[in-house]
Amino acid sequence: MKAIFEYRMKVRDYECDAQGHVNNANYQHYFEVTRHEFLEQVGLNFYQLHLEGIDAVVARVDIRYKIPLIGMDEFLCTVTRIERQNVKFIFHQEIIRLKDNALCAKAKIEVVNLVNGKLSKPEVFDEAFKDYI
Repeated sequence: MKAIFEYRMKVRDYECDAQGHVNNANYQHYFEVTRHEFLEQVGLNFYQLHLEGIDAVVARVDIRYKIPLIGMDEFLCTVTRIERQNVKFIFHQEIIRLKDNALCAKAKIEVVNLVNGKLSKPEVFDEAFKDYI
């Protein structure tokens, strides 16, 4: 499936565990950085939204680890699609190692939105994601 957004990154040595693999928790960082960069592409700034009382927060993460990344691997972290279910946005994401196009991890990340601390459906996200949902 062609991605709707791609962000290129490189594994840093300190992200690896004793086995030489990227520690599992770092995959969440990669996915989050990519979502924030995607927001920038569609004209939204995560911090500015917060200042306006709009917070997108992760409610659930499901990551399937396929092949480990290791130190200095270059990879693409992608958003392959976005779904909307009531107040949730579901981001489908993948990490692809560049040297061989291997799928390293797949994620389904559910995000809910709080407006001034209350669960809400902010129109700003509907408008920004209209071409992708």
